[in-house]
Amino acid sequence: MMGLPLAITATGLVTGVGLNAAASCAAIRCAIDNFQETGFMDRGGETILGCEVPLEKPWRGKTKLIKMAAAAINEIIRAKPEVNLAETPLLLCLAEHSRPGRLIDNDAQFFLNLQQELGIEFSDQSLVIAAGHVSVAVAFKHAREMIYQQGVKQVLVAASDTLLVAKSLAHYEAQQRLLTSENSNGFLPGEAGAALLIESARNHPGGVLKCEGLGFAVESAHVDSEEPLRAEGLTAAIKASLSDAECEMGDLDFRITDVSGEQYYFKEASLALSRTLRSRKDKFDIWHPADCIGEVGAAQGLIMLSVLKAACEKEYSLGDRMFAQMSNDDGKRSSMVFAWSKES
Repeated sequence: MMGLPLAITATGLVTGVGLNAAASCAAIRCAIDNFQETGFMDRGGETILGCEVPLEKPWRGKTKLIKMAAAAINEIIRAKPEVNLAETPLLLCLAEHSRPGRLIDNDAQFFLNLQQELGIEFSDQSLVIAAGHVSVAVAFKHAREMIYQQGVKQVLVAASDTLLVAKSLAHYEAQQRLLTSENSNGFLPGEAGAALLIESARNHPGGVLKCEGLGFAVESAHVDSEEPLRAEGLTAAIKASLSDAECEMGDLDFRITDVSGEQYYFKEASLALSRTLRSRKDKFDIWHPADCIGEVGAAQGLIMLSVLKAACEKEYSLGDRMFAQMSNDDGKRSSMVFAWSKES
């Protein structure tokens, strides 16, 4: 992607710690969370903690998912009123179809309902990407093709997801993956809506966060398998993204990841780094926004990139080059290499 970089020119967020991108990123920077007691109980009879988005009305289910996605998209519309949305494809990132408790039973109808909520009809090149955490990387792959091969001016990527669903919580508790009074090795559930506006970086020489590399792979020793974890899938995805960006791990300054509390994913991140970093670095920090917002499914990746953009703009980033890594429970892995291009 070295010759085909993509720029993130606007972001929109609705999370449990902020109802816009600025508030959410500021809270995450300060390590502020909003974990509170939910209406769900664990098997030990204790209330499950979670991070709920506090909207103005007590919407639930698919209605809340639509409201969160619409709010994130509207934030971008307000920031970029010049964008012609009728000519802009919307790449909508949703939970995997196989995830227990998935609220959306018809992706196409959900997309139509979101358009109705916004009062907008997006380009007929729009897509629904039901790939969980790795959805954002898949969306960037499609966006690169649309912008550089099909002549699309900009692409809107959005996501909305929630783990605060009884069926989902029951499944993950049974798998001993939910943080409860009886299990310390697990994640806290959350929900969020997010949106990104992507354009060609060639039109934005400075002051933008550029995606320079993408990589994908599949991990056979995924979290539900019984195989020993060697992080071969994530390692392959990272190497592919570094090759795409024509750089090495030692050229990067830090990383951001979707890990949300489970030891499996922290171990995977550590193993993958040890297999890809060949030069000595005194420090190679890892950021994980899920510490503040919980496990938010398909919106996790978009939130990570929004945090990177805010960090670079506010000058609290740990460097000008970094990478993001995402992992799905089904074994799909992705990596994205970014660079901050300062204004000249």
